[in-house]
Amino acid sequence: MTTPWRLALFVLALIVLVPAVWHVALALPAFGAPTEQYGAAVNALLTATRHVTNMVAAVNFDVRGFDTLGEESMLVCAVTGAVVLLRGTRGESMTDRAGKIPGRAVAPRTDATVLVCRIAATLTLLFGVYMALHGTVTPGGGFQGGAIAGSSLMLLYLGEGYESWRRMVRSPALDVLEGGGAFVFVGAAAVPLMLGYALLQNVLPFGTPKDLYSGGLMVVANFAVGVSVAGSFGLLLLEFMEETRSPDSESMPDEED
Repeated sequence: MTTPWRLALFVLALIVLVPAVWHVALALPAFGAPTEQYGAAVNALLTATRHVTNMVAAVNFDVRGFDTLGEESMLVCAVTGAVVLLRGTRGESMTDRAGKIPGRAVAPRTDATVLVCRIAATLTLLFGVYMALHGTVTPGGGFQGGAIAGSSLMLLYLGEGYESWRRMVRSPALDVLEGGGAFVFVGAAAVPLMLGYALLQNVLPFGTPKDLYSGGLMVVANFAVGVSVAGSFGLLLLEFMEETRSPDSESMPDEED
């Protein structure tokens, strides 16, 4: 399709959709205005019955915990599929040599860049852990904290360079984090079933509201999701970076083969 046709279709889509979007936007309630009884019931009941103050975490890991279990399983399957496809294309061998474009010099990193990235990566990792651990108490949670913790690997790469970064970041460790976190989450859902209760029904002490370990079984599920998401994001980053590496000439098949 040529560029003029694409522009014509784009303009036609705008003409058709913009009035509908504008009509829906005008019909939306004011920001913060309650429209459903569901939210009011959650706010009124879950703090007293589940001893948590983060209602989003209470909904994710208790009210609709089965949905969250499915979403986490989807993430693990998606990351696994991406890893299988990428490794299947380039092979299983790995190297710490970054690919280079012929004729383009690589500028050395300054000491200030390395220092700033190391500090930023450490603070980002700690903040991600903080977000995950306080998931039942304050806004945040396992998924958000895991995503933040996983992104600290990118800051580490920017400061250390590919070769040093690749020697520190290992695929087996990330595999354990991703699979281990998902396994613990599944176990947290399965244990109540084996005891004759409903899926993810609490079997632990709820603790004291606003305490770090309040929420009972939700604490375990939240932490497991954080570990799994951190491993998943880190594994995806590692696989994407491996796509840019220099091929290992010793392991490459001969052209005749």
